[in-house]
Amino acid sequence: MRRAHFKFSWIAAVLLAPQLLIIFVFFYWPSAQAMYWAFTLEQPWGGGNTWVGFDNFRKVLTDPYYWASVKVSMIYAFATTALSMAMALTLAMFVDRQLAGYRAYRVTMILPYAVAAPAVGLAFRFVFNPQAGVFSFLNTLSPGIWDPGQSGWQAVLTIILAGAWKHVAYSFIFFLAALQSIPRSLTEASAMDGARPLRRMVDLQLPLLTPTLFFLVIINLTDSFTDSFGIVDTLTGGGPFRATDLMVYKIYADGFRGFDYSGAAAQSIVLMALVMALTFVQFRYVERRVHYS
Repeated sequence: MRRAHFKFSWIAAVLLAPQLLIIFVFFYWPSAQAMYWAFTLEQPWGGGNTWVGFDNFRKVLTDPYYWASVKVSMIYAFATTALSMAMALTLAMFVDRQLAGYRAYRVTMILPYAVAAPAVGLAFRFVFNPQAGVFSFLNTLSPGIWDPGQSGWQAVLTIILAGAWKHVAYSFIFFLAALQSIPRSLTEASAMDGARPLRRMVDLQLPLLTPTLFFLVIINLTDSFTDSFGIVDTLTGGGPFRATDLMVYKIYADGFRGFDYSGAAAQSIVLMALVMALTFVQFRYVERRVHYS
């Protein structure tokens, strides 16, 4: 068997150059700057850097507010991932049937993926407003029963629901594609043997969906840690009393509001390390349960 060889062409270099430039400017260069600032003391208004070693990391890792941020970030990430994937799988199961108007349902399910995170946070801010709609009626029956502006767990629940709604469409696309890749002969044979839809889902479809499940768990967990800023900023602003001060939002608040650029850079390195560690654990231990054939 002969190996194919391709000559390097200037056309290939020209086509790759814009993408490589974007990656360098918006990923590698900021990452290198954050790494440098994490080990130095950056002056708020300029004036140079002073090398401080691991002092920024010691300050971050001994801050009780930071560990509270890590805790709520973990709760948000795992709850959002579980809820969004469960809803997406359920919707995909229902839509994976050629019923009347099924194409319109598919398009409708994908629409939330096109909505920006700040818009999602703003919409849910009106939906869960304690002074309007259903929650205003509940507060009339029992004053103070719902007020995310004063209750920490209610604020966390609100951002979890908003984040899950935002991620449902992405998971829905992959679940639907995976379901459609399962040979119809298998599901038809199981139906002829008397297996009900729930039994077919548990015994036949879910085992064949494990590669897709594994992929979506990694993607959704990563996005939940890194793509939650817009929802938190417009929905709760990190409050009340820092109850929704997620790691990514704390980086913004400390860096751009508190002008602690070095501390924010150290937090970003810790966040990156946490996401990498979670991904490693998933590939090392969870992937063993995934069957690709």
